[in-house]
Amino acid sequence: MKKNINIAIVGLGQIGIYLYNELKSKKNEIEKKTGKKIKIVAISAKNKNKKRKYPIQKNIFFKKPLEIFKNKKIDILFECIGLSNGISRKIVETALKKRIHVITPNKALISKHGDSLAKLAEQNNVNLEFEASVAGGIPILRTIKEGLATNRINKVYGILNGTTNYILSEMENSNENFDKVLQKAQKLGYAEPGNPKLDLNGFDAFAKVRILSALSFNTKISKYNCIMEGIENIKLEDIKIASQLGLRVKLLGISQIINGKLFETVHPCLVSKKTYIGNVNGVMNAVITEGKPVGESILQGEGAGPGPTSSSLLSDLLSILRGNIKHPFGISSKKRKSVKPFNNDNYTNSLYLRFEVNDKQGVLSLITNRLTKYKISVKRIIQTPDKKNKKATIVIITHKTNEKNAKNCLSIFRGNKNILKFPTLIRLYN
Repeated sequence: MKKNINIAIVGLGQIGIYLYNELKSKKNEIEKKTGKKIKIVAISAKNKNKKRKYPIQKNIFFKKPLEIFKNKKIDILFECIGLSNGISRKIVETALKKRIHVITPNKALISKHGDSLAKLAEQNNVNLEFEASVAGGIPILRTIKEGLATNRINKVYGILNGTTNYILSEMENSNENFDKVLQKAQKLGYAEPGNPKLDLNGFDAFAKVRILSALSFNTKISKYNCIMEGIENIKLEDIKIASQLGLRVKLLGISQIINGKLFETVHPCLVSKKTYIGNVNGVMNAVITEGKPVGESILQGEGAGPGPTSSSLLSDLLSILRGNIKHPFGISSKKRKSVKPFNNDNYTNSLYLRFEVNDKQGVLSLITNRLTKYKISVKRIIQTPDKKNKKATIVIITHKTNEKNAKNCLSIFRGNKNILKFPTLIRLYN
């Protein structure tokens, strides 16, 4: 690779503008470590005059990002727009076809189009790097691709979204409800100020699970329908009851090979306060891999915010500047296989079920009888009456049951006049 390297950044949101400043302020450090001189020759965003955290060089600004390719000689392009399709995809495809290395934190794009983009990068002998797309500043993808390259990984799981982990931790610490804590997260910059839906509904974590699966198991990115639930239905009441039981609620992303089939899921889990994962709090992320011969490996770090994300983006940059041309998913696209999906109906867990009911005789036995009908056995019952309003909260912890039984059983509680809301279900992580 030549000594002088031209860089373009497309997208100057929270991450893009922070990265822009980091590249400018760390030029000398980057040259010391790689022997390469970097120069930002093009930047692009929707609005040239928008007030940003750091001032931009307006004479290198392009309103239409595709114009960059006609007007500038680019060696490395950072895509920081964040869309799964549209201009994000077009920019990355164009750059790869023009033999320009691409670095992106865009997990939505990689989880949807990673296979075709990786193939394009390989055909043109350039890098497609996306370390920052999973778990912020934790170098989990490079660890799997390089550090654990000779291990057979059979499971990877953990806390993959710093926003939701902050909200759940803060609800427990502050005794405040979901909406209040979400507002705090937005003020602190952990949650999107406008629409934080993709964090809260589990989609963000699920995109990361799909990338981790492809890397860990040398497979194509899966397109199967999976269990994906977020934290929007977790109430302060659930957090308090869990705490009394020595448990915490965590949003976990899980991917594993079960009997040769791929199982992927994201959903809230109740985990013991005595476990490692139960003590990863705040905006921290943690990723745990299980494999042979290494056993269990754990990486933990900040997963939300422009600082950790930029750390991973710069790590990818230094890898390219050092001349490491490699397959985006660790092995050639031709060698990555498709794998059949595990049947989600057979996924088994103990369950936490919370019912809001009229405080009447016979309601509890109605619930337990229906659970028995669907082969769900009760391990523990906690009943809290609200005599003033003639209501009660019933929490049931079950023995292990499969997903099919749980789904069928809960559906029959809809429309029952003595059950005031559809039951809350949280799985206990086994």
